[in-house]
Amino acid sequence: GVLFWKLPVPGVSPGHWGGQRSTMPSVLLFTAALLSSWAQLPAEASSWWSLAMNPVQRPEMFIIGAQPVCSQLPGLSPGQRKLCQLYQEHMAYIGEGAKTGIKECQYQFRQRRWNCSTVDNTSVFGRVMQIGSRETAFTYAVSAAGVVNAISRACREGELSTCGCSRTARPKDLPRDWLWGGCGDNVEYGYRFAKEFVDAREREKNFAKGSEEQGRVLMNLQNNEAGRRAVYKMADVACKCHGVSGSCSLKTCWLQLAEFRKVGDQLKEKYDSAAAMRITRKGRLELVNSRFNQPTPEDLVYVDPSPDYCLRNDTTGSLGTQGRLCNKTSEGMDGCELMCCGRGYDQFKSVQVERCHCKFHWCCFVKCRKCTEIVDQYVCK
Repeated sequence: GVLFWKLPVPGVSPGHWGGQRSTMPSVLLFTAALLSSWAQLPAEASSWWSLAMNPVQRPEMFIIGAQPVCSQLPGLSPGQRKLCQLYQEHMAYIGEGAKTGIKECQYQFRQRRWNCSTVDNTSVFGRVMQIGSRETAFTYAVSAAGVVNAISRACREGELSTCGCSRTARPKDLPRDWLWGGCGDNVEYGYRFAKEFVDAREREKNFAKGSEEQGRVLMNLQNNEAGRRAVYKMADVACKCHGVSGSCSLKTCWLQLAEFRKVGDQLKEKYDSAAAMRITRKGRLELVNSRFNQPTPEDLVYVDPSPDYCLRNDTTGSLGTQGRLCNKTSEGMDGCELMCCGRGYDQFKSVQVERCHCKFHWCCFVKCRKCTEIVDQYVCK
């Protein structure tokens, strides 16, 4: 059985975790020193997301403290490279987190005109990320969430020297006779480290107050935080029964991350209700339409309208929908009318081979036949 329980929402100021003492060495001082000293990287330049496309060696594969490892990793900003030097063993899991986020993005948008396609190994998504659209907002959120997820799990599994099992205090509403002490996912550390690493790129940029560039930085920071909070708030208490002959006379409980698909589903809902924002002269984001509710730190925001993604456009990075499969009978975004943007579609027949007539043979294997079927498929012109 599982008892549903929520973690308290992290505060704005770092380091406040229900009175618990942080075990991660502070990196705030050097991060603050970098805030105003680094120039903007080009929007189409490589990103830390490229760690997903270029897998990082496991910690045992290199000498801890060897700086060349960090200098050779593509896509890191100066602040992120500093963090890499301090926490080299974390980098493989940051890459895993980015990969998890990209895969989830591709799943959530698999039936839409923009399907979260990766176009190269450095910028990952290409020039389309230059536009501060709601699609970009989702991408930032889900990739930040992926890092929290991966680091939290790595702590629990003993893969990182600076963290271990979750130290979250026993929930007050947990029944008295249930044991609290299993090795839980360390979502507190995962949240904290992801905040330092993912946000470093944005915080080291220095733009004029009220400029469009500053607005984009604030947008990215907001969406990074929304992604992290989605993982943090969806963590539950999981429990396991102990007892003779399957009885549940005793329970041991621990903190457990939600399945990442549930995080992706929630962020997709946030994408659907994302708020259009603009930068003020005072350097703050405000709603374009003041009739809507002010977004919370858990909501996604965007500053630019989305392209229609119908036609290939090298300037915006849109790949277009020509050649995409569509569903002839659907009226949704995956339907041929909407997916093909009214250009029409071509029909072709394809042969699908599937396992069928499977039988279990004692002992112990399953034997299947191969069945072929000719199906109609449709692709956009």
